[in-house]
Amino acid sequence: MPHLPRLSARRLDARLQARIGRLPATRADGGLRRLSEAADHGVLWFGVGALLGLKSGAPRRAAVRGVGSLLVSSGLVNVVLKPVFGRVRPETVPSGARALGRELDTLSFPSGHSASAAAFATGVALESPWAGALVAPVALGVGYSRVHVGVHYPGDVLAGMAVGGAVALGSRHRWPVRPATPARVRGTGQAPALPRGEGLVVAVNPRSGRPDYDPSADIASMLPAAQVVEVDEEHSVTDLLTEAVRGGARALGVAGGDGSVAAAAAVALEHGLPLAVLPAGTLNHFARDVGVATPGEAAAAVEAGDGVVVDVAAVNGTPFLNTASIGSYPEMVRRRDRLSGTLGKWLALAVATGQVLRHGRPVELDLDGRRISAWILFVGNGVYTPRGLSPAWRPSLEDGLLDVQYLRADLRFGRTRAVLATLLGASEHSRSYAQFQVQRLRVRSLSGPQPVAYDGETGEAATEFVFTKRQRLVVYRSRG
Repeated sequence: MPHLPRLSARRLDARLQARIGRLPATRADGGLRRLSEAADHGVLWFGVGALLGLKSGAPRRAAVRGVGSLLVSSGLVNVVLKPVFGRVRPETVPSGARALGRELDTLSFPSGHSASAAAFATGVALESPWAGALVAPVALGVGYSRVHVGVHYPGDVLAGMAVGGAVALGSRHRWPVRPATPARVRGTGQAPALPRGEGLVVAVNPRSGRPDYDPSADIASMLPAAQVVEVDEEHSVTDLLTEAVRGGARALGVAGGDGSVAAAAAVALEHGLPLAVLPAGTLNHFARDVGVATPGEAAAAVEAGDGVVVDVAAVNGTPFLNTASIGSYPEMVRRRDRLSGTLGKWLALAVATGQVLRHGRPVELDLDGRRISAWILFVGNGVYTPRGLSPAWRPSLEDGLLDVQYLRADLRFGRTRAVLATLLGASEHSRSYAQFQVQRLRVRSLSGPQPVAYDGETGEAATEFVFTKRQRLVVYRSRG
């Protein structure tokens, strides 16, 4: 009696497979066979992933998560689940345009093709809903094609889809999905409405971002009354915006990377003016967190007078908007970003960590009276997520906290532990990793003067560093 439900399900599965096998021949038969063959060994999905990877941002993250989910689900199905269930393939093999042209001697349950298709499509959709909507019908087509060509029962396909989707959804535990909404802020700030940008001075760093694109013309087109000035060898962002303040600017703007934005923020804070951030760098971490995705969004907020208030941190009095670090962290990030296009985010991070730690030296630090030996000390303006060695974004820009994370160098096999934990996506659970949050932090180097890096720039070497949450900055951002 306990086996009756299972037997009934298998009979129903076999009947459905037989009924599909008796469908009359149509022009779709050849197309479904070719679709099924295209998905062999994940070739179809690797190709789609390569196309998505050509575009940075959400499409590239979608490709990495999709391919990673596919690899895990494929291993789970073929190495673990198929031998456990041991179900053989259907005996009836179709002929004509449906036939694959080769016999399969592997097991049937769950369907590996279906698992890979669902894992890839779900992983893509988590990072990029529009790309997921395009991929999903193809994934469903691959799943059905396996029944249509006679190599799987419908239950095989449904189980494979369930496994693949579950693997992709489970990836969020180790690799959280970047939220579609911006970080929380302290509400609206006093930001004057500047129709056509009148009263706004924008400093443009043409060396930021793509080498073949200078945003000055686009900014002048969106805000024709604004004054657009360019950084050169003799005039920095600080120089240009300080001069703008003397000339009576009502608001300051910056188009460039995070280093340029931090320099502009320092001038805006000093003179109590709002800041318009027009993202034109390579990564644009602060702009993404605050919720300004394009220069056009920033321009619309300037004209409407929409502003928000965000926290600003400082190290030895110098403001920074994103992160500051002592030790090997800047070099690790530089190597990770250089490798991520070919290796993917997590593998690139593991390789970069291994390269840096292999040749790097730990620093002895005193953190508010707590002596540590560390490879890397990371201080964030606000608490970053995911935790570990690859913090990517902040849920809040109003928490009033410094996010202190460091990689310990006082453990046996500490370098190996750190690299393995990074490769497995578990650095935050490793003994090599430590973290805490404070509102103020005093760091004293016991290894002599050390340089501090902040927002992509490198400051002067020192033996003492005081990190604080300095004050608040008004940034233009559309309320929509």
